[in-house]
Order: sequence, then C-alpha cells, then structure tokens
Amino acid sequence: MNAESIIRDTLTSSFQPVALEIINESHLHHGHASSPGTGESHFRLKVVSEAFRGKSRVERHRMVNEALAGLLKTRVHALALTARTPDEN
Repeated sequence: MNAESIIRDTLTSSFQPVALEIINESHLHHGHASSPGTGESHFRLKVVSEAFRGKSRVERHRMVNEALAGLLKTRVHALALTARTPDEN
C-alpha cells in the first residue's frame, strides 16, 4: 500500500474526519539531501475532526504525529499539517 493510502486509512480510523485533504509534495523536494527519492516523503495534510475540539494546536499535531508514528519512522520524512474542528473550518 502506498504512503498516501496508509495516511488516509490511519487518519480516517483514528479521527473520523469530516474533511481530509492529503497532498503529496514530495516532487518539490526531489534531490534534497533529506529526501529519500521515493516520491512519498513529504505530505501536506488538512484534517477536520471533532476529535480536535478543546485541544491546542500543539496537542492536535501530536495526536496526528502519534497516529502516523510508524509511517514517520520508515517512509515519510515531513508533514505540513492543519488540524481543525468543523467549527474552525
């Protein structure tokens, strides 16, 4: 399964988002020293979920990073993340 599918499945099961946007930005980092050249290393995520209600921005980011920890250790180098509640969207 590709990284984008794993991200989608993991975030969907973890947060039941009302909106989820995943943009693969790996091509923007091709050739960089930190880029593994897999085409699946850098993603921009927008997650809208009730699970973030009452949480600070840092807490929300931690929640997402913890959910994706396995992928971040092995295949994904960087995430740009926006995590909001439906009211904030």
